[in-house]
Amino acid sequence: MSLRLSTVILPVDRWHEGGRAKWQRAEELGFHAAYTYDHLSWRSFRDGPWFGAVPTLTAAAIVTQRMRLGTLVTSPNFRHPVTLAKELISLDDISGGRITLGIGAGGNGFDATTLLRGDEQPWTPRERADRFGEFVPLLDGLLREPAGLTREGAFYAATAARNVPGCAQLPRLPFAVAATGPRGLALAAQYGQAWVTTGDPKLYEAGSAAESLDAVRGQVARLGKACAENDRDVDELDKILLTGFTPEFNPDLAGGRGGPFTSVDAFVDFVGRYAELGFTEIVIHAPVPDGSPGFSAAVADEELFERIVTQGLTQLAG
Repeated sequence: MSLRLSTVILPVDRWHEGGRAKWQRAEELGFHAAYTYDHLSWRSFRDGPWFGAVPTLTAAAIVTQRMRLGTLVTSPNFRHPVTLAKELISLDDISGGRITLGIGAGGNGFDATTLLRGDEQPWTPRERADRFGEFVPLLDGLLREPAGLTREGAFYAATAARNVPGCAQLPRLPFAVAATGPRGLALAAQYGQAWVTTGDPKLYEAGSAAESLDAVRGQVARLGKACAENDRDVDELDKILLTGFTPEFNPDLAGGRGGPFTSVDAFVDFVGRYAELGFTEIVIHAPVPDGSPGFSAAVADEELFERIVTQGLTQLAG
């Protein structure tokens, strides 16, 4: 598979005050796909604008023609498979079959607590994995069987849930499963058309680039084992790296904000190391507004961002 370059556009801009232009510019720059985060709010952006993923992607589908679109990632933290399936078939139809669902088990943060009553505790990692293990198969069934599906589990149920006419992409739109643990990797091997990682989060604060690369190499090996156990060729899965969360991007370790985004050559060198591990898609964050403390995953300068994309794509293709 050839290496592709994609982007994440955070849903922080009003549509008619810069939001629309960002999605259209992403397509003009030649990105393979543009994703957005599916959160209720996120990190330092909690007290500022943050718009919903599905309406944002719907609008983006209308103003773009070629580029794939999707979430990176959706989780069970505040989603239910039945309602999500209905939104996804609508999105896939509106976009002309250009939607990819990035999906993961979710984590701590605002999504994990916003819907809780005062006496409730957020799910533990094991509880999130349990729910994810039921969420993915049910969503898969709902999208593959539009005429009606009935299924009851420990956490989710569907009773004669209909999603006619089904997805524009058959047998359903692709899943990009974010996972690093054994249970998540097994779901990626069984249900995914792609696998997503951000690296090893434990290494961001105090690891090295070499340690991070080695950790990801181990993840790729475990993905291969999970695929073999499911009688599947690991090469069938796209392997997606969402950049910004490895030690190279930590300003305290990299000597300043940016890391691989300090120059086109630095970016190409960084990407090349992951291409050697078999990654087929690299995702970079579009520039975010000034005043976003604690977020160093994006290129700070718009002009540098566009040079990295256009010149970087040329060098990578070569």
